[in-house]
Amino acid sequence: MVKSLIAGFTDFKKDFFGNDKSFYENLAKRGQKPKTIIISCSDSRVDPAILFGARPGDLFVVRNVANLVPPYQPDENYHGISAAIEFGVRDLGVREIVVLGHAFCGGIKALCSHTFGDDKSDREFITSWIKIAMPIMNKFNIKSSEEYDVHQVEKDSIVNSMKNLRTFPWLRSLEVSNELIIHGWWFDMEHGALWAYNEDSNTFSKLVDN
Repeated sequence: MVKSLIAGFTDFKKDFFGNDKSFYENLAKRGQKPKTIIISCSDSRVDPAILFGARPGDLFVVRNVANLVPPYQPDENYHGISAAIEFGVRDLGVREIVVLGHAFCGGIKALCSHTFGDDKSDREFITSWIKIAMPIMNKFNIKSSEEYDVHQVEKDSIVNSMKNLRTFPWLRSLEVSNELIIHGWWFDMEHGALWAYNEDSNTFSKLVDN
């Protein structure tokens, strides 16, 4: 696999350091000025740059298990996701944020398994991490992990992360003044469709059909 990575970098170098040497020279000189923050899952099947045909410098991507956003909690602990959001919004001046969830998310599946006591794994970090989305599980009045609609949980988790974004006071202030927009998208990898959350109707509808 490492050999294929090196070969891939060779192709990348031809594309961006070959005939058009000025592309990265300009990025290096002027720094990054992305227009959008994508908060995405670490899942290897969901790469925002590939999904949206982005070029280097277009997106500020924050990836983690299950594309979760923790609530605003400034203290001396480690807050990698919050730090990335803070840097993107307050330092880079990004004014659009997309929380990008996806079908067949392992992190959301783990959340469901933990909720119904089916999780037998011994993980040091994942279990506490996925509890960020635990509030959404209260709406599912079911008694077994066999009964839930995992795709609905994936979508509800996106909405929960959008809600948590709004707990960041400086981010919420920008949104209230119409200077920042928060989007919630769900990628249906099985059918090649992109769904968007509508806050007025509290539903997801297809943004790009399969």
